Amino acid sequence: MSAQLMPKRQAIQLFLTFALAYFLSTLVRAVTATLSPVLTTEFSLNAGDLGLLAGGYFLGFSLTQLPLGSWLDRYGPKRMILWFLGVAVAGCVAFSVAQDFNYLLLARVMCGVGLSACLMAPLTAYRRWYARDMLVRANSWMLMSGSLGVVASTLPVQWLLPVVGWRGIFLGLALVLVLAMLIIMWVVPKWEVLPASEASSVKPSYAQVWRHPYFQKMVPMGFFAYGGLIAVQTLWAAPWMTRVNGFTPQQAAEGLFVLNLCLLVSYWWWGWINPWMSARGWTTARLMTAGVPVSLTLLALTIVSASQNLVPPTVPLIMYCVASTVVSLAQPSIGMAFPAELAGRALSAYNLVIFTGIFAMQWGIGLTIDALRGQGFDQVQAFQGALVVLWILSLGSYLYFLRKKA
Repeated sequence: MSAQLMPKRQAIQLFLTFALAYFLSTLVRAVTATLSPVLTTEFSLNAGDLGLLAGGYFLGFSLTQLPLGSWLDRYGPKRMILWFLGVAVAGCVAFSVAQDFNYLLLARVMCGVGLSACLMAPLTAYRRWYARDMLVRANSWMLMSGSLGVVASTLPVQWLLPVVGWRGIFLGLALVLVLAMLIIMWVVPKWEVLPASEASSVKPSYAQVWRHPYFQKMVPMGFFAYGGLIAVQTLWAAPWMTRVNGFTPQQAAEGLFVLNLCLLVSYWWWGWINPWMSARGWTTARLMTAGVPVSLTLLALTIVSASQNLVPPTVPLIMYCVASTVVSLAQPSIGMAFPAELAGRALSAYNLVIFTGIFAMQWGIGLTIDALRGQGFDQVQAFQGALVVLWILSLGSYLYFLRKKA
């Protein structure tokens, strides 16, 4: 396949194929939130252990991002995603048979490694094969597919849990991942290295990415604001509902279902509206400048309302997550800021920032909760204190974003 744009029908088939793989990756990523009560009981986990277990996925994910970027540019999305999905299948099987926390954590890291190409591979492909005005739309709709996976990790998993158990759920995920691999083998075209006439004269390297002012401008926001959003969405929203709002596990699963359904609609909406807004001068930086203060305000309301009962439970938490989706627009804009032969490296480097941030935020929130509990704070105060730290870090990243010239 050359650098020419794809016909529409083939582009749709490509999108749906990659969307299935990304749907499964986010389902595996987020399922620990729904399973947290049963895993906590079965393995006697404290908050720090739970944060480390969920964060293990993102640790594995982060470890692969820099080599993945180079491999994507060189070998192409099809070959790389198939290699990595094979590791994910092994990770899901290992998780299903783990008998202690260490093996559980190792399997979780394997899952993170194996699923680390499920977004970067399609974004690299879209950068070459899709028209420029479709890139942001395709990215937003990939995130929508990911949100659908997170939705599937809530109530559907809660319903399956009494039937097949959490071990059976992970075995089933391994089988569906194998099916996704077969579809990718059939649908995704071969990758060809761009001829010299179609590539820039500058030799691709990560130095070009890390030194780029626009990339540097977005780094703290990706680490703290976006990382914090995903840390809350994929792990700490459920414990917040059960330990702060007093929900049962079933009620928490229902709350997570609503939260992730709202995020799905948000990403769908961004996919439709962003090309229209971009044509009218609303750049990604401008949208983030206007949108991030709203998310910070809603996070503050989430913290305060936990003890003041100012609004119904979960409403400010859901609104904070929805408002924070504006930060996701940075990812495709970074891909477009670099030439096509650097797209894999640029996207993977930024993904490394995001997923390192998620790991740090997930584990850090758990450690902060345990530390505050150790100092005598009650459970609600400890959770509030952890989110106050997240708020401060997110605010600092926003102020850097405003000051950094690009």
